[in-house]
Amino acid sequence: MSRPDWSCALELDGERHVTAGSPQQLAAAIRCGADLRILTEFRHNEHIDLDSPSRELVREVAQFAVTYLIDDCWSAGIMSLRQPVELPSGFGPRPSMSYFLYNEDGTQAIARLHLDGAPAVGVPGPAANTDIGGMAKYHCHDSWDDATNAPSSNFVYDFDLFRYCVNDRWEQVCAHDASGNIHSGSIEQLADAFADGCAVKVALSGLCADLADGDTPDHELFVEIGSGYYYTDQQLFIAGAHPVIRVAPAVPLMYRSGGWDSGWLVIRSDGAIVYRRCDPYSLVMDDRSYRCGIRWFVS
Repeated sequence: MSRPDWSCALELDGERHVTAGSPQQLAAAIRCGADLRILTEFRHNEHIDLDSPSRELVREVAQFAVTYLIDDCWSAGIMSLRQPVELPSGFGPRPSMSYFLYNEDGTQAIARLHLDGAPAVGVPGPAANTDIGGMAKYHCHDSWDDATNAPSSNFVYDFDLFRYCVNDRWEQVCAHDASGNIHSGSIEQLADAFADGCAVKVALSGLCADLADGDTPDHELFVEIGSGYYYTDQQLFIAGAHPVIRVAPAVPLMYRSGGWDSGWLVIRSDGAIVYRRCDPYSLVMDDRSYRCGIRWFVS
């Protein structure tokens, strides 16, 4: 059955060749604030239980609530709310956030944020590759921070299918620079839509530059807001965002030691941002101030 709100912007086969849509089509959708969900297909005994006789085909569709556009052309998304799942029965053994990252070319990564309070015995830095014995379709590129509270790795799992589905329900109503100078639309348009109950999403320019070594590519991070506040006399809009995962901008987007973190944002229409950052290794939080160009979308 066709779903008019969702469409396939890009599809890859098991060798990650494009079979439908295009990277350009996906980037165009992400640029306009589109929601992203990715469908993958795999066999149960190739990906879940290597000792099982079951070759049942399993389809997964996951929400990537944090999306990135790098250099205005490269798309990536991150699962920002996922706990590890142990199919088909329940959760994985250690409570943690599973920040799976998918690039437009099918390359993948994961960073874990352990939440169970177990002592960390490792130190941040490069780690041995974590190839999984018997999982022939899993290929580890590199691993980081083994036995810390925040291990990560970059890899490819050869899913039988990758389908990047987008929902273009968002309309840009305001764009301004890091000082709040309006480039297009208006705060009034944003405030009126907000007052009518519309959902709001932001695209934040340059928010992750401090995670990289040296020069960084242009980048936007997209995330929906959970709560908003409009100061009617000042015409100042303030938003609290859903959780974000920041990653050092690069093509492809990858995790590395010290190159990512997570937290929450308070975003203002004058360009000021406060980031309540959670240190992945210690879980200690601190507030940091930024200024970004922002594009505001409503739905």
